[in-house]
Amino acid sequence: MTETPTFQPGIPGLTLFRRGKVRDVYDLEDKLLLVASDRVSAFDFVMPEPVPGKGRVLTRLSSFWFRKTAALVPNHFLADDLKDVNAVLPGGVKLSPDVYGGRVMLARKARRLDVECVVRGYLAGSGWKEYEETGGVCGEALPAGLKPFSRLPRPIFTPAAKSDTGHDRNIDRTEFSRLIGPARARELEETSLRLYSSAASFLESKGLLLADTKFEFGLIEDRVIAIDEMLTPDSSRIWSAADLKSGRAPAAYDKQMLRDYLESSGWNKTPPAPHLPPNVVETLRARYEALAKAVLS
Repeated sequence: MTETPTFQPGIPGLTLFRRGKVRDVYDLEDKLLLVASDRVSAFDFVMPEPVPGKGRVLTRLSSFWFRKTAALVPNHFLADDLKDVNAVLPGGVKLSPDVYGGRVMLARKARRLDVECVVRGYLAGSGWKEYEETGGVCGEALPAGLKPFSRLPRPIFTPAAKSDTGHDRNIDRTEFSRLIGPARARELEETSLRLYSSAASFLESKGLLLADTKFEFGLIEDRVIAIDEMLTPDSSRIWSAADLKSGRAPAAYDKQMLRDYLESSGWNKTPPAPHLPPNVVETLRARYEALAKAVLS
C-alpha cells in the first residue's frame, strides 16, 4: 500500500519529536511512537518515489529482531500491535489500520548515543573503498589481497559518528572512545559484535549472509539499550549465500541496488534527488519483501 495524503503531514493530536529520512517519531512523554514510512533514501537524500510496503517490512523485521535479541541486550521495543498502540495514545487519538497498521512501534524513550556501531563480516560498500585506499577499515588493518565480497578473517567493529544533517562519518576506536568514554565504548563494541554473531548465525540457517549492519544504542538512566531499528534492509547488507558460494556477485536483499542505479544514472548527488523508474521501485519492493519472507518464515 502506498502512503496516503493523511500520512505525511503528521498525526493530529500528537507531538512530532523527530522526522528522519524514513521514520516519524512522536513524543508520548515517557514513550515514543515510531512510524515507519515508505520513504527510501540513498546518499543522504530521500527519493521522490516511495517504495510501497517498505515501512511495514522495516517494522516487522525490527520487531522480530528486538524480540529475538532481548536476552543479549535490552532494547526499547514495547509493542507493535496497533490495538496496543491506540490504547496508550492521548486525547482520544486513534490510528487507522489502513494507514498505520503494521508500520508503528511503541518504544521506551532513551537518551540516544550519537554514534553508530557498525559490524562488518565481509568487504563491501565504503569498507571496500577504504580498504582499496589504505589496506584497512576505520583503523583496523586487514590482510592484503582481499577482493570485493571477501569474508573477513573475523567480524570487525567500525564505528561512525552520527549526523542528523549530513553523512555519518567513519571514525576509529580512539575517536569513538573519546566521544562516549572508554568503558562505554568497550561495552558497545562487545555488545555489537555479540549481536552480529547471533544474527549472522541465524541468517546463515536461512541461506543468507550478513555482510554488515549497524546498531544504535541509547541510555535509560545509565543502562545501555538497543534503539531505532535492527537488522533491516535499510541498516544492513544481506546477501544470498548460494550466490557467493558459486562465485557469483551475491543478490543483495537491501537497498544496494538503489545505490548502484543512482551511481550509474549520472546524478551528481546534489539536490534534487532524481525520480526513480517504476522497475527500480518494484525491484526494491520485491527484495525487501523477499527478505522479510525468508527471515520470518
